Amino acid sequence: MDTAKPTVARRCIPLIVLALGAAGCTGQPDAPPAPAAAAGDPALPTRVLDWPLPGATPGTSAPDLALAPDGRILLSWLDSQPGRRHLFRFSAWDTAQQRWRNAPATIAVGNRMFVNWADTPHILATADGALWAHWLQKTADAPYAYDVVMTRSQDGGANWAPPVSPHDDGTPTEHGFVSLWPQGRDLLGIAWLDGRNTGGGDGHGAHGGGGAMMLRSALFDAGLRPVHEATVDTRTCECCKTDVAMTDRGALLVYRGRTGEEIRDILATRLEGNAWTAPKRVHADDWTMPACPVNGPDIDARGSDAVVAWYTAAGDEPQVRMAHSEDAGDSFGEPLVLDRGGGVHGRVAVALDERQVRVLWLREDGEGQSLWYARLAPDLSREFERIELARLVGRGRATGFPRLVVHEGIAHAVWTDVIDGRPQLRGARLLAGG
Repeated sequence: MDTAKPTVARRCIPLIVLALGAAGCTGQPDAPPAPAAAAGDPALPTRVLDWPLPGATPGTSAPDLALAPDGRILLSWLDSQPGRRHLFRFSAWDTAQQRWRNAPATIAVGNRMFVNWADTPHILATADGALWAHWLQKTADAPYAYDVVMTRSQDGGANWAPPVSPHDDGTPTEHGFVSLWPQGRDLLGIAWLDGRNTGGGDGHGAHGGGGAMMLRSALFDAGLRPVHEATVDTRTCECCKTDVAMTDRGALLVYRGRTGEEIRDILATRLEGNAWTAPKRVHADDWTMPACPVNGPDIDARGSDAVVAWYTAAGDEPQVRMAHSEDAGDSFGEPLVLDRGGGVHGRVAVALDERQVRVLWLREDGEGQSLWYARLAPDLSREFERIELARLVGRGRATGFPRLVVHEGIAHAVWTDVIDGRPQLRGARLLAGG
């Protein structure tokens, strides 16, 4: 069994952002000229700074970013080297001193760890000072037979508790695409796609001709004991990532649904007390898709405001869409089409503060893959800027999903590229009008 391990120190290695450049809007009208503004105004251009990442050597992939209550930015990733077991690692960025607080520390190591370009581990901090993390572990020889396992550290990641699973069905099926959130001061909320009814882990889609993939959730206490469990939705898309954000009315969870007619639109539900609200579509895209697109939504929230970004190909046109809610997810406004056309890959990441919303997404054309970054008003009424943040060497699924967080007006972005045939993490810090 894969096990949690104590900290392992490793030398920090600086990286350079591959390509940084400005470009015009794609498929959107030009924004009106901005008036003269003071430094720090979101209407001023972004300054892109290299963000050297610790331990980001060849073989690193599957990044995650999480903002801790004390302002640290937690970065986790997988380190997979030829001939050795996978390492699940993390480090913490001190936003005040603008430096990494610790050398890469190992959360878990094991040769049964399930490593997948889309279904990736996560890390989270709760207000009591604890760190929480999850990863995926193989349970049988079938390609998609794996469990979610999770652990907790109460000493900053020096030691981790023996891992437990949030589900106890014991079936050799797919369990993954996890979202984590802090529930109060010391509880962890976790939601995951659960394949116990699908009949087997031989592949996506039909899953052996069994039942549907479902979405389940649980709350865990500091002793890694479940204090509440729930079924959120009994029929979902099989392998699109989920995401969650905290509103002033509770955790708001978004995911890709699946109807009997194979409509796979984005749904939202909020945890009120111990019950989830009835899932509602963020927008009626009416995307009929006979298989999982492996391209789930992303969300961020502040108070009652929430912004969701997602990929759709409704009407056979790939698009990145965004929608804003001013009532903690009870309803969403008409979506903004951020980008469209055959080159749009999606794989979105979104971050929101009081002044603007930021979003990352991927495109690919005959010249290769590119990572795009845009800044908009919190209600999506105005786009301030968009830039081509990086030109990537990697293509297709090899580049995975980018991640994005914002703290005190500075956005922090991490993504995966492929260098000499091997994945490797890259990072950038983005200052608007700095």
